[in-house]
Amino acid sequence: MAIDGFAPEASLPQPFYGRPAELVAPELIGCLLVKRQPDGELLWGVIVETEAYSQAEPACHGHRRRTPSNETLFGEPGRFYVYVSYGIHHCVNVVTDRADWANGVLLRALALPGEPEREAAGPALLARRFGIDRGHDGQPVHPEHGLWVAPRPAALATLTSADLIQTSRIGIRLGQELPWRWYLRRSRSVSRRAQGDRRPPPGPTARWPLA
Repeated sequence: MAIDGFAPEASLPQPFYGRPAELVAPELIGCLLVKRQPDGELLWGVIVETEAYSQAEPACHGHRRRTPSNETLFGEPGRFYVYVSYGIHHCVNVVTDRADWANGVLLRALALPGEPEREAAGPALLARRFGIDRGHDGQPVHPEHGLWVAPRPAALATLTSADLIQTSRIGIRLGQELPWRWYLRRSRSVSRRAQGDRRPPPGPTARWPLA
C-alpha cells in the first residue's frame, strides 16, 4: 500500500536530532522508519508511538554511569542506539540532543501497510519485524546505511499536538511520573493506550494509517 507524498530516499536532517529527546519524540510520530532489504525493496512503517529518555532522569540507561553497552547513547545525535531487554528483546532508539549527554527516543510502535495492525505494536515486535539487532547499534540514521527515518509524508504533514496522546512511559519502575510517551491518537497499532483512551474503530482503507 502506498501513502501520498512518501519520498523513500528522503531522510530527516541530522540537526533534527540535535535537540532534547522530549522535543524530538512527538515530532517523530508520523515519520517513517525505512529499511532497504537485500533485494533492494523497501520495508517501511509509520512511527505511531515514541518515548523520550534523558540522563537527568532515573529511567535513562545513562543516568548512573557510562558503560560499553550504553556508549552510543552518549555519542553524537542522529545514530541508532540498540539495546537488549531482558536478555532476549532488541529495542531501537535514536540518539538525540548532544554528545556526552545520554539522551534518546525509543521507537515503541509502527503501523505497517498491508500487515496486521499489531505486527509492530511494541519495541521488541518492531525490532523483530525490521531485523534490527545490536549490529545496528551506533549506525547513522541515514539511507547510505540502509536503515533510516524519512520525514512525514504529505498525507501526515498536518498532524498537530491534538492528534497525539501524551502520557506516562510504560515498562519502567523509575521516572513513571514523567509524561514522556506520545502516540498517534487514531492509530490502532499502539502498544498500550492510556487509561480511559479507547481503541478507535477500524477506518476506511483509503485513510490508512490515520484511521
